[in-house]
Amino acid sequence: MLANRLKDLFAAGRTVVNGWLSAASPYLAEVLSHAGYDSVTVDLQHGMFGPDQAVHLIQAVSAGPAVPLARTSSRDAALIGKLLDAGAYGIICPAVDDAAQAAEFVAMCRYPPTGIRSYGPARADLRRLPGYVAHADAHVMTWAMIESRAALENLEEIAATPGLDGVFVGPNDLALALGAEPGRAVPPPEVAGALRRVVSAAHAAGVLAGAFCADGAAARRLAGQGYDFVTPGNDMAILRRAAAEGVALARGGAPDAPADGGY
Repeated sequence: MLANRLKDLFAAGRTVVNGWLSAASPYLAEVLSHAGYDSVTVDLQHGMFGPDQAVHLIQAVSAGPAVPLARTSSRDAALIGKLLDAGAYGIICPAVDDAAQAAEFVAMCRYPPTGIRSYGPARADLRRLPGYVAHADAHVMTWAMIESRAALENLEEIAATPGLDGVFVGPNDLALALGAEPGRAVPPPEVAGALRRVVSAAHAAGVLAGAFCADGAAARRLAGQGYDFVTPGNDMAILRRAAAEGVALARGGAPDAPADGGY
């Protein structure tokens, strides 16, 4: 397999900027891949498509320079294996609440004897480069989502999971879990405090810290706090915001702020 370019960026201390795809449009996936993002995540959890369409979206991202990633809809070995076989170079897994679940997720992304991933790389090994199985585990990245009270309570143990590459904050679900308002461009104090704790715990454990962000400004703030991997909004939030601004300018007014639309 080809090397995962994100590994080199992280090793060099670069903040990786990630695009987020929720629309079932290969054309849009290809556009995002050429837009300057280091990676683009195909969101199978809240995106408006299923596994078969996700394969086409991963193909479209691969047509550009961005590294294709995927968020699985659940901690399911068959689904995660399918996304990896389709060519995803990393998996973001929702609802990881403790170290046992984190270890189970990591195992689903690794071949035996380390893990339980089933052999069948299909599109991931189209180039038929020698040694796919020997190299896949070193290049496929694993991200456990922190988005619940339980995950925060077990944060240090999750971050210390062998083979886990990083933890990834879902700020809106985390806000709901903490009794705060989701979808705010500037996180409420409860979430802001959790975000600071996550990056500290991740780096103490020697893993990366990532997060979904409302927009570019929010992503820049988190990068300034030490986050390694930031997502400045999803495709539909960006489109709605740009559309509202264009309409408002055409009508001579100021745009209303659209809902964040993030996950």
